[in-house]
Amino acid sequence: MNKHAPARLRRLLAILGIAALAPLAAAHADTWPSQPFKVIVPFGAGSSPDQVARIVGEKAGAILGQSIVVENKPGASGNIGTYAIASAKPDGYTFGVSITGPLVNNTLLFDKLPYDPKRDLAPLTLAVHQPNVLVVPTTSGIGTVQQLLEAIRKNPDKFNFPSPGAGTVSHLGVELMLQQIHAQAVHVPYPSSPAALTSLLSGDTQFGALPPVAVMSMVKDGRLKALAVTSSKRSSLLPDIPTLSEVGVQGVEGSAWIGFVVSSQVPPEIRKKLSDALIQAIADPEVARRLRAQYMDPVGSTPEDFRAYMDDELKRWGPLIKKLDIKVQ
Repeated sequence: MNKHAPARLRRLLAILGIAALAPLAAAHADTWPSQPFKVIVPFGAGSSPDQVARIVGEKAGAILGQSIVVENKPGASGNIGTYAIASAKPDGYTFGVSITGPLVNNTLLFDKLPYDPKRDLAPLTLAVHQPNVLVVPTTSGIGTVQQLLEAIRKNPDKFNFPSPGAGTVSHLGVELMLQQIHAQAVHVPYPSSPAALTSLLSGDTQFGALPPVAVMSMVKDGRLKALAVTSSKRSSLLPDIPTLSEVGVQGVEGSAWIGFVVSSQVPPEIRKKLSDALIQAIADPEVARRLRAQYMDPVGSTPEDFRAYMDDELKRWGPLIKKLDIKVQ
């Protein structure tokens, strides 16, 4: 026998094996979904990603004909839950929501991640944008951005600010603001925006830029004072709150966006079905109403547009992370 025959035979068997599996894969895609879904949230219950997962997930489940159960996996600036999404069984029944930090900025903030966002995760859709709101406890007596900045300059050792994790817009937006005014304050990361809010109300932190869903009820009942939003223009959902640029702090803007992702190992045809259902759910008038009630602007982008947006975010925040040499152990 020709000495190359065994190698050729192995290649032929491999080709035949792939050909035999193709109809099975197609059949699987045709019957998918046939069981309930799980959506992983890398932050605590009540956080803005948790709200998006529940509001959008309820409608997406109805579209797909299966229930969607939310599982919260907070910790490590969102890395624990996002890794769970990336490493889930690649059958499409487990997907998740995540944000700027674990999907973009943590690649620079951490020396090593257990996953590579671009290699191990596939974008499904950018779900919502939301501006962070710069707030202080009403008991602080601070009523304007300029008063806050002056107090930080005079007493830099007395001001801490919280965020839902290192590398989030809540963190980096404040760092950029402090850089613009040549001041410093101590960043304190928490596992979720509600936990960060609790630190403000308890006095452990003194100011913060947090998602509106976390703070606006406290603003309305008088416990917090809203000073500005971090968006480039006034939010239609928060028309009475000025932007930072309007009150004299230029160059600070950012969206606390939230998007759906899944393991990149999930077959493309299943990813498309999942993405299409999520986009359809976000476009539903009742879902959009519920999201806006949480101060979130619905988006529902294509996976390709979501990937391009994340690439732009890395270009936006990467230079700041490197300049300030921000690292998380």
